[in-house]
Amino acid sequence: MTTSTRAWGVAALASALLLAGTTRPALSHHSFAMYDMTETRTMTGTLARFIPGSNHAQLIFDLVHDDGTPMTENGKPVRWGVEMASASAIARNGITVASFPVGTIMAVSLHPLRDGRPFGAIGGPIIHCGTAMPAGGCTVKTGKAFGGPAD
Repeated sequence: MTTSTRAWGVAALASALLLAGTTRPALSHHSFAMYDMTETRTMTGTLARFIPGSNHAQLIFDLVHDDGTPMTENGKPVRWGVEMASASAIARNGITVASFPVGTIMAVSLHPLRDGRPFGAIGGPIIHCGTAMPAGGCTVKTGKAFGGPAD
């Protein structure tokens, strides 16, 4: 091996190591940095849409007052969403599209987004209370609890 070939090889190796040291895997998909994990909000709403997903399922719901009447802002429903685990993971805990039809009243605990948008990561069980607000509100005592943050 000649000196110039060896120098070229050393330079190529150094360049490859430098490049490898400046890149990192894209792990942001599994990061919870966008959620305020120090805050947990519990909200009651009516399910507007259940979005099953292979990565994360989502529940989209319209907030309701304690008596079950819709919350509105500027004449429109106040809509929130919550991200959960994959559809297969939550199905193991009894949560399916069939168990949460549109119109279901539910209470959800979530960690809200840091930027203030109305969305969060699941932070506790989801309480299913049927299609009419039970006396005393939608709680563990008046509904059925499904899963929690580990779903």
